Amino acid sequence: MTGDQRIPRASATPPDEAASDDSQQQSKMLLRNTLKARRRAIDPHRKLAWDDRIGARVLAWWRANPQASLGVYWPLAGEPDLRPAYAEIAAQGVRLALPVVVERDAPLGFAEWVPGEPTETDRLGVAVPRDLRMVERPPALLVPCLGFNALGYRVGYGGGFYDRTLAPAPRPATVGVAYACQLVEFDGDAHDVPLDRVITEE
Repeated sequence: MTGDQRIPRASATPPDEAASDDSQQQSKMLLRNTLKARRRAIDPHRKLAWDDRIGARVLAWWRANPQASLGVYWPLAGEPDLRPAYAEIAAQGVRLALPVVVERDAPLGFAEWVPGEPTETDRLGVAVPRDLRMVERPPALLVPCLGFNALGYRVGYGGGFYDRTLAPAPRPATVGVAYACQLVEFDGDAHDVPLDRVITEE
């Protein structure tokens, strides 16, 4: 792992004043910007090797925890690209689903997706199946992480979509996906939902 892991982030205590709220938002922005810069700095050839290693570990996890349906993600902004692993899992008869933003401040929806099937970009710049066949939330999800801590809490892009998606019971099994250099120290917010585990190249 590289870089200083002690990146400031505001604690879970709700701010009592507008100034405190502004400070908290600035701290979160600093954290996200620093993590984005870390990911952009990864050498492209090293990233390909790391993606292969992460994909192999995701496959090993799935073989030990088989599910009939699995929520996956389309790689965005330098996230680990696991599409070869998705194809291998789908070849075993597993139904894959990609997340879909249904509306703001709401949980994610999920649409069935077969590797190789056409996708299109939604209004947020995320690839979704062109033919939206909506399905129930899968019993297990691969969740991309901009950052994560040792307790399994995740840093996302600030939309809160995954936290709202994981809140309703029964909670799905969750596997975060990230590069090891994205491990940081921070306090989780009150609404954060920890992941069951995080898979990295290490």
